[in-house]
Amino acid sequence: MEQELFQVLAISLGLGLLVGLQRQHDNAQIAGIRTFPLITLFGSLTALMAQQLGGWIVGAGLLATAAIVVAANLLKKREPIPDIGQTTEAALLLMYVIGAYLVFGSKTVAVALGATVAVLLHLKATLHGIVARIGQQDLTAIMQFVVISLVILPILPDTEYGPYQVLNPHNIWLMVVLIVGIGLLGYFVYKIFGNRAGTFLGGVLGGLISSTATTVSYARRTKNAKGSGQMAAIVIFIASTVSFIRILTEVVIVAPTTLPAVAPPLLAVIALMVVTGLVAYFANKEESDQMPEQENPAQLKAALVFGAVYGLVILATAAAADYLGDSGLYIVAIISGLTDVDAITLSTSRLMNLGNLSPESGWRVILVAGLSNIAFKGALVGFLGNKGLLAKISLLFGIVLLGGLLVLWWWPEGYTLQV
Repeated sequence: MEQELFQVLAISLGLGLLVGLQRQHDNAQIAGIRTFPLITLFGSLTALMAQQLGGWIVGAGLLATAAIVVAANLLKKREPIPDIGQTTEAALLLMYVIGAYLVFGSKTVAVALGATVAVLLHLKATLHGIVARIGQQDLTAIMQFVVISLVILPILPDTEYGPYQVLNPHNIWLMVVLIVGIGLLGYFVYKIFGNRAGTFLGGVLGGLISSTATTVSYARRTKNAKGSGQMAAIVIFIASTVSFIRILTEVVIVAPTTLPAVAPPLLAVIALMVVTGLVAYFANKEESDQMPEQENPAQLKAALVFGAVYGLVILATAAAADYLGDSGLYIVAIISGLTDVDAITLSTSRLMNLGNLSPESGWRVILVAGLSNIAFKGALVGFLGNKGLLAKISLLFGIVLLGGLLVLWWWPEGYTLQV
């Protein structure tokens, strides 16, 4: 019992010293290396006393800590140029609560919270710098994602509707949140690096945001430009490679139990694309170019469009499976892959997760959709880009299409990854 008591007090002291060290280093006026450990120890001792005297003593201790903060602020106002920030004051109150929580709750959680407080205090300049770089469009993107994920999603009914009972508004919108979230991650990474993103990073970010949009942007820029378009071809190819990795990630999230069967053939195609992309990247003689301006991926209109497309793909997939069997799914995959490979990937993953489609058939449907999307982007390059870009992208995409078709034809039936 005493050993556990001393362990709690030691952790409380350590957390207080950690946060106090940061505040002392930052020249905080109210509390530093001595005050913070005293506060956390005070919180732990009041919690220990509460076990005998009742929980009211923890509340009384919190009021006493708040009184200390108020008194310190009153003294601070007398200074010629008072510091009006409240960060240290908030940290003091939180560390008191963490000290008390150590007695009643999980020590691991308490340590994690204390460490988080120290990190947040230390990253002041970094966090302020990030906020300073956030423009109105970026703030709009964040708020729109909040609406999509935290306002709309919770109110949608979690019930199946329509033919085949496959249209579940909550599940459909959950997939919208997933896709918008991935795109938003890429968008903000792009905002950090901006036009400084070179060939490789430009392709990676393009694949996270939208490989099709990246293909259109770079193809248009080569239409009337001089040069072979080698750099643009590499960016487009890297973006397409990342889109295949994105497809596999979606399967991991929606249908993780199918991975032993689904992952190996998809990884074989991804490996082929990575090797091909690396050869093209290191053979590139052109200078890196600036990445085109990216649009906000969290627009409500775009989310609604994807939700509608995903719903139609789910319905078409169920109808095709009913009337045509598994062969009908390939037709849906080819058509869907021309517009949005995410929709058919998510709907197929959902069918596999529910047991309505075997993983062996599922990965083939997903791969057909991915190859269809590759062919569609190659056609876009032909319409929008110059001949040099078309020649190079035809070679790169041709290798992928050939390799993908070989995987579809010759992959061992029933092969699964042993884990």
